[in-house]
Amino acid sequence: MTIVLEPIRPKKISEEIVNQIKQLISRGDLKPGDRIPSERELATMLGVSRPSVREAIMVLEAMGFLDSRQGGGTFVKALTEGSIMDPLAKLVEQRDPELLRALAEVRMGLESWSAYLAAKRANSEDIAELRRLYTIMEKQAARGGWNAEVDAEFHFAITSASHNSLQMHVLDSIHSIFSATIQVALMEFYQQQGHITLLLTHHREIMEAIANRQPELARQKMMEHLTMVEEKMAQLLSEKGS
Repeated sequence: MTIVLEPIRPKKISEEIVNQIKQLISRGDLKPGDRIPSERELATMLGVSRPSVREAIMVLEAMGFLDSRQGGGTFVKALTEGSIMDPLAKLVEQRDPELLRALAEVRMGLESWSAYLAAKRANSEDIAELRRLYTIMEKQAARGGWNAEVDAEFHFAITSASHNSLQMHVLDSIHSIFSATIQVALMEFYQQQGHITLLLTHHREIMEAIANRQPELARQKMMEHLTMVEEKMAQLLSEKGS
């Protein structure tokens, strides 16, 4: 029997850096939107030269893992961003009620599972972040309604607390699309008496179920919340057709 072996080639330092950062991203230690340390900081942390770090970052950018912004640093990209965002973003810009309702249905599946996992896996930092965002929403609610971006951040914080790296990347890639459903729903709900209090109650109940390690209750409360959003999208669709 003839055995063919290839000579073992020592890895370049930049390749080792690439592998380490990819592992951090795949484990969820580096999340979508996280800013990675500067070249100088990485070089110090890894005990390597800055050119090696620079080469690794360029490779990771070419592979679609990182995004460097002029004067703003380098950030982790959502791994599914390119394939999902472009075609849907154009449709969402039109605020089409049928598409918004469909997105609300997608949220029900993704985020109810995120809430379930978060209730099982959230650490003290995750809970603290949820409480921080809820406090902002509570204060803004006293003035008539909170900003849609804070609402979206609260929901993403739940997915982050699931500690499922793929779930985080999928949700982050369509974050702006989901924000559109939140913005439309909030504008409609704010016009109805008592709905601000109801929405705030929904968010508090989801948060407390996660904090109290009640996965099934967290999933149920998220479903109740998103069912109300889906019903509002269905109502808008009905009004558009009449």
